[in-house]
Amino acid sequence: MNQETKIKLTYRVAVVSGIFCGVVALLLLLNFWHMKQHEPLESATIKALVSRLAEEPNNDELKQEIRSFDLLARKAYFTSRWQIKTGTYLLLFGGILLAISLKIYTDLRARIGQPEEITEELLKARANAQYWLLLTGGLVLGLALTAAYLSNDFLKEYQQMAVNEVPAEVSSDVEVIEVFPSEQQASKTDPVQETEPSTPLTTEGQPGTQEAVSIEQSVSESAQPVSESAQPVSASIVYGIEDFKKNHSTFRGYLGQGVSFHKNIPVQWNGTSGENIKWKVAFSRPGYNSPVIWGDKLFISGGDSQARVVACYNRHTGQLLWESEVKDIPGSPASPPRVTDDTGLAAPTMSVDGHRVYAIFATGDIIAFDLEGKKVWGRNLGVPNNHYGHSSSLLVWENRVVVQYDTNTKGRMLALSTVTGETLWDVDRSVHISWASPTLIELDGKMQVVTSSDPYVSGYDLETGAELWKVEAMMGEVAPSIAFDDGVVFATNEYARLIAVKPEPGAGFIWEDDEYLAEVASPVAYKGLLYIATSYGVLVCYDAKTGEKYWEKEFNEGFYSSPMIADGNLYIIDMGGITHILKADKTGTIIGEPELGEGGFALPAFADGVIYLRGTEHLYCIGE
Repeated sequence: MNQETKIKLTYRVAVVSGIFCGVVALLLLLNFWHMKQHEPLESATIKALVSRLAEEPNNDELKQEIRSFDLLARKAYFTSRWQIKTGTYLLLFGGILLAISLKIYTDLRARIGQPEEITEELLKARANAQYWLLLTGGLVLGLALTAAYLSNDFLKEYQQMAVNEVPAEVSSDVEVIEVFPSEQQASKTDPVQETEPSTPLTTEGQPGTQEAVSIEQSVSESAQPVSESAQPVSASIVYGIEDFKKNHSTFRGYLGQGVSFHKNIPVQWNGTSGENIKWKVAFSRPGYNSPVIWGDKLFISGGDSQARVVACYNRHTGQLLWESEVKDIPGSPASPPRVTDDTGLAAPTMSVDGHRVYAIFATGDIIAFDLEGKKVWGRNLGVPNNHYGHSSSLLVWENRVVVQYDTNTKGRMLALSTVTGETLWDVDRSVHISWASPTLIELDGKMQVVTSSDPYVSGYDLETGAELWKVEAMMGEVAPSIAFDDGVVFATNEYARLIAVKPEPGAGFIWEDDEYLAEVASPVAYKGLLYIATSYGVLVCYDAKTGEKYWEKEFNEGFYSSPMIADGNLYIIDMGGITHILKADKTGTIIGEPELGEGGFALPAFADGVIYLRGTEHLYCIGE
């Protein structure tokens, strides 16, 4: 390449990189201006809708509209953040390329022949032009980089904002929690309370009326046996695989895989009319976690700025056996962190192992109670740096409580002793924040903990926490957990992809697809089929081995709850409270769409002949 060609080439590179830097810089400045005009923490539209909701608290359509606006605002904001981050790197790259090409160009020009006669006036003009060009370009680049830096600070502001709610005045020493509506309310709004199974028990165990149950009353009642299986268990009892299959002990049931082994599950009910509703109760604190079951006892948690609680019910009658507050934990924050309404402080589902029940909250508090409501241990893992609120559920197996604790600060997973709460292993992970929950899989007779985060889907040894394998596949805000069937792991996330991977070192994709991707709902795999549910209301079935799509069905409401398999059927509740029940096969025949009568975000819990559903306001027991 001759000298003249090199000069022309470097000149073109300098011009193109200069134009590129200018365009990127202007886009960054425009993005910064737009975000300052529409800050994500100050949405006038959502504020107006929330004000309307205060006047119309039972307007479900308005609630859905608020969720939709919030989802769109969050998506737009995080898209802008990605654009700013990418633009910053592009601007730096373009600036470096421009500087190098200009340097080479001027050096090459200096080597060309005898310079022409240049007057002093011409030199001054060139110097002034270069001065103003460099000043203008440097100013634009500096402003763009400063805007990019400042634009990325909203999340930090959001995370540091505490909830400054003033506690309500307490009228007595005992907090009264309405568990069953009064007789007058029941006759107007709750025909279910008139049915025999929902009749509350008095403290003597006889049928009677009960308008409210206080915490002290419920604790005293918990000492009275409801059945033999409700008696305190000995810590020496060792529960095996069959015991965990017979119960519903964690998020998505056995091993967290979304498949239940219970039979005779109902397919028809109506929460408003009371059809096939054995009982329903109102819980004292809000929460999006799903119920877990061991024996005759059912557990849920709840929390707000005033308190976080764990509640235990007799699953046959709906009687509140006990409700214990989560308190006196060293390191617990004085006030809870700021969280979004669609996550809250009690999003993670608990886990139970027959000896104790374990719960974690967005404060970073993790606690264990025995099955009679007595605190066994509690500790704080550090307030999670999470802009929505912590939602990863707990997993218990072989005397270990597994916690996936991926935050904005760092990726982390740890296992605690179920007996003492002491750390058994604690590993740092090269991943970004995740809202997914850990899942157990069994391979070659050993248990692995499998997680999904940005960017890795990874497997860890349950005993030691050692990383066994990982594959780079995810991006964005990962919320869905993985699915597993026939030795294959399936993972998905919106703005990423759907993958099937063999869980082994050096793992690669068996197949991948990007047509339908889940935002929140976890996939489930069963008998060679894979099911995906989206937040915009599409349910899809794939061949688990090949990725071939068998069918897709579109519904009116989106899904935050995950699909579950029980008794050969697929159950999934949409945000409007309708449970869609389909044959878990290649046909996907719809066999029922019963209504709960209120919104639904939690997953169902199953026992033989019954299904338990947590709505936005009540806990339901459903059985024919």
